[in-house]
Amino acid sequence: MNESFVPEETAKVVSDVAENAVVNAAEAGTAAPEPVVEAAVPEPVVVEAAAAEPVAEEPVAETAAESEEAEPAAGLEPVASEPSAEPAAEPAESEPKKELNLADKTLAELSALFQELRDSVNGMQRYKEAEAIKSAFYKLLGRLKGENPAEENSLSNPFEAVEENFKAIYADYKKARAEYNREQDARREENLAEKKAIIEELKALVADGGETGHSFEAFRKLQDRWRQAGPVPVTAFRDLNDSYQYQVEKFYDMVKISRELRDLDFQKNLEAKEKLCEAASALAENENVVSAFHELQKLHEQWKELGPVAKEFRESIWERFREATAVINKRYQAHFEGLKDEQLANLEAKRALCEEVEEIAVKEISSSSEWNEFSQKIEEIQARWKAVGFATRKENQKVYERVRAACDKFFERKREYYNSFKDSMNENLEKKMAIIAKAEELKTSTDWKKTADQLIDLQRQWKEIGAVPRKKSEQIWKRFRAACDEFFAERDKHAKPENDFHANLRAKRQIIDEVKAYEPSDEAANAAAQRGYNERWQAIGHVPFKEKDAVNAAYRDAVREKFPRSQSPRGGQERKAPRSGRDLLMDKYRKLQQDIVTFENNIGFFSASKNAESLVKQLQGRIDQAKEELKALEQQIRSASAEENE
Repeated sequence: MNESFVPEETAKVVSDVAENAVVNAAEAGTAAPEPVVEAAVPEPVVVEAAAAEPVAEEPVAETAAESEEAEPAAGLEPVASEPSAEPAAEPAESEPKKELNLADKTLAELSALFQELRDSVNGMQRYKEAEAIKSAFYKLLGRLKGENPAEENSLSNPFEAVEENFKAIYADYKKARAEYNREQDARREENLAEKKAIIEELKALVADGGETGHSFEAFRKLQDRWRQAGPVPVTAFRDLNDSYQYQVEKFYDMVKISRELRDLDFQKNLEAKEKLCEAASALAENENVVSAFHELQKLHEQWKELGPVAKEFRESIWERFREATAVINKRYQAHFEGLKDEQLANLEAKRALCEEVEEIAVKEISSSSEWNEFSQKIEEIQARWKAVGFATRKENQKVYERVRAACDKFFERKREYYNSFKDSMNENLEKKMAIIAKAEELKTSTDWKKTADQLIDLQRQWKEIGAVPRKKSEQIWKRFRAACDEFFAERDKHAKPENDFHANLRAKRQIIDEVKAYEPSDEAANAAAQRGYNERWQAIGHVPFKEKDAVNAAYRDAVREKFPRSQSPRGGQERKAPRSGRDLLMDKYRKLQQDIVTFENNIGFFSASKNAESLVKQLQGRIDQAKEELKALEQQIRSASAEENE
């Protein structure tokens, strides 16, 4: 009855898929998302049966204090004659009680998690979990160091404290683990000596061949001692087990056991094996296929521990157990075949996400708003990536490295953009500081006309210069404005009667009131009225500096309201000829374009700052609104052009 529970091709599928279920803990990250560590799905073990009662496979045991224990190879088929399965020194971590998710943990949380594991009762058996936490900690630490390069005058390693703390915890764990392994090795040597002594006693019992009842009782006690003895060093297992099985067989052949006692023993073994058959059949109802498979292996280990049954029942009881086992094996095979299909689908989904990121990574991006827009898209793709399950083991790491490389490329280009933007702002700061120096030099001048013109020109230059670092913006503006205010306030105090600034202000306000009270007539009358207002406005001299912007704006608004097809001059400098409606629309169009550029530059600056999310959102809203207005203006300009052509 040399049969196998699982066909060769089926065993290969299950084995391959079980390998693929090993989670790649390197996927942690990125300008993307941190890694999820899951326990590896153990490979199914398929063992050929040997005769009516199959023989167990040799287990894998730890040979050195610092080595990583492997799972014992649990055979799927029962053992012939006496059982020979050697249990592992300690349970392997093939089936963790809960999924270990480390993707979103911080350094401090990983340290706390490792310390909790170290202090737990079964911490020494959870070595795979410990190594997974250690791997996740140092990968996250490496990524954080890469994203937070040391600034000038700062510590070379801002994560030194948490790193040293983790090293200390891990060192304690390694020390305890080494001591634990040494104890296990010593215990195996003691078990080896105990089992050798049992074999010697069994030899003596076989050689003595004394009174049947007494020999059988002594034999059973030796069997019990053998089963209770723990694992032995792996190098001694096979020879030791073969020797024991040989002496057991000799005992059954040589000792004169009464038929009644032998039949009673066979009957007891048959009843025990029938219960194992019932338990194996019940496992077919378990919805957790993997759990049922592992429980089945435990039943096989128990089967190996039982002795033989009467010859007439050997084939039937084994066939019953084999059939129950085959049902669970088929379900287990189907489970991993489905898992393999799912992994292939996940691989295709991840490749598609790689293509999306790679396409974004090479785009030509020229504004801060675009950088932020595509950054959000990258983050969305990373979130979708995390939602996709694991791909095949051979491809999962490759596809992860591919998407990580594309993300790194995008964010490196973004850093370069903002570094150049920062350099530009520093250059603008230098230019504005030069203007401030000139303004402060002029603020005590008494050459009122010449100095006023110079300061007004400096103000124009100031507006044309782009953005400066936010921390300096308000400070330098107040300094520049203070220098200008000081000069113009002093000038107003020394104003001559023929240049009474406050009288000029009153005169201009009077014109504004007249414009507001004007009742529009035909186009010719309106044009004549506006020219008259402009000429009178032009003839009035300067007003107090602090009132200049406000009164000019009030005059422009009044003129636009009463003469919509005309244009009031900026800064109080009138143009005698009225401008067309299309010209007004074009001016507004160009101003909106400039506003959009300014807003986008501001977004680029603020996005690099913490706690600026609401401000960035507000600026983005203004950009969107301005773009909508541009579209409307384009239509109005086309309509105005058509009217003028007619």
